[in-house]
Amino acid sequence: MADILYTYKNQVYANITNLCDCRCRFCIRSHEDGVGDAETLWHKADPTLEEIIAAMDAFDFTGYTELVYCGYGEPTCALDNMIASAKYAKEKYGVAIRVNTNGLGNLYHERDIVPVLAEVVDSVSISLNAPTKEAYMDVTRPKFENAFEAMLDFAVECKGVIPHVRMTIVDVLPEEDIQASRELAESLGVDLKIRKFA
Repeated sequence: MADILYTYKNQVYANITNLCDCRCRFCIRSHEDGVGDAETLWHKADPTLEEIIAAMDAFDFTGYTELVYCGYGEPTCALDNMIASAKYAKEKYGVAIRVNTNGLGNLYHERDIVPVLAEVVDSVSISLNAPTKEAYMDVTRPKFENAFEAMLDFAVECKGVIPHVRMTIVDVLPEEDIQASRELAESLGVDLKIRKFA
């Protein structure tokens, strides 16, 4: 069975689904089976809520202050399990909750999921990937035609109700794209994190 919880660089991550509504050109799941101490992050079938909670109860959270929902799929594709298990982890183990997301959850679920996220999520990290719609669509290859606009709207909405919201890009982008991404994030009132491409 694939790892549900795994650690990487002193963080603990929850890998709860392999579903994703994008096919990003740089996605690590195209190149590696695992990350950090996880041998594989590929689930034969997505874990049930009971399996996620059992994995949490088997994990030693000592020294960890945050649980990050980030695996080989888009965590909001498993929204109900994510919210229920996040509430459980927060109440039982006292960890803050971060969601690393492509920001397309409203499109995927065809409804506004931000109020549900705001009930339990402390931090949201949204993959911006590119500063223009054309470049974003090319690198991210989402299922939705209006994905770029929806992702920006999602960031703005989250900013109003979730304590920490940031967008991310990888450092392989040209300097002018990095600067344009920074300006775009600033125009939305959110921080930009530049991640090392690994």
